[in-house]
Amino acid sequence: MRFRLTDDQRALRDGTRRLLARRFGGEALRRAVESPDRLDRALWRALGEAGFFALRLPEAEGGVGLGLPEAVLVFEEAGRALLPGPLIATHLAAGAVPGAATGETVVSAVDGGLVEWPAQADVVRGDAAGAVPMRSLDPLTPLHRVPGGAAADPDPAAVLLSAAEQLGTAARVCELAVQHARAREQFGRPVGAFQAVAHLCAGMLVRSETARAAVYAAAVTADPVDIAAARLLADEAAVRGARDCLQVHGGMGFTWESEVHLHLKRAWVRTQRAGGITESEEALAAALVAGTA
Repeated sequence: MRFRLTDDQRALRDGTRRLLARRFGGEALRRAVESPDRLDRALWRALGEAGFFALRLPEAEGGVGLGLPEAVLVFEEAGRALLPGPLIATHLAAGAVPGAATGETVVSAVDGGLVEWPAQADVVRGDAAGAVPMRSLDPLTPLHRVPGGAAADPDPAAVLLSAAEQLGTAARVCELAVQHARAREQFGRPVGAFQAVAHLCAGMLVRSETARAAVYAAAVTADPVDIAAARLLADEAAVRGARDCLQVHGGMGFTWESEVHLHLKRAWVRTQRAGGITESEEALAAALVAGTA
């Protein structure tokens, strides 16, 4: 298999990064944290115009006609930017829910006993009866608990796109840690010159690149076992990477001026989606026992 990105795939990734930097940069991120609504409908429609939600929809149905590898690249950038909202649910609803593909309709979904963004969504897919607001660890991801909600088998594409978002966080926090380690000085030297800090940054890079290889490979094979393995590696890279980045930053990493703690909180919330750690571990273990992995 060839995992080297094509020129078109690199252009898609870079264009998505530029779009998000222009429409959802640092100032917009902080406004979203402080806003009671948090969901910018104008940004949502801009994503729709850019083909974010209709990326895998066939051209005959008004979509872009690309595949899962391209969707992974786009959702990796969304994770890197901490883009809020039920992105995966709306992406998966393109073609099935009117307005989802263009960003005019925001779609959320019940994920077992958990539902993200129910109040801000136009459509909630699944049984959300009796949903109760709960305090969310991530200020950019409102959550409701559905009493007695049973988790259905997760859509493999949703599991992989969650892994792609985690990969974006893993890459971003590694970048933030290195930037801080180069700029922050102690005892007349950048803190990155100290072995303990250098080891933290090196570990973050290794986990991020290992997860990237697994996620990109799973996007090509679309095999549920490959997707489960990729999800486990991406979850670990995001959570451990964000924790280590926080360690590199020290006390300032906990402040609202820093995005580091937001990446950690979002990574924790993502691990609770269907197809997260427990489900992926079970799927991978079953395949190993059956000899199919």
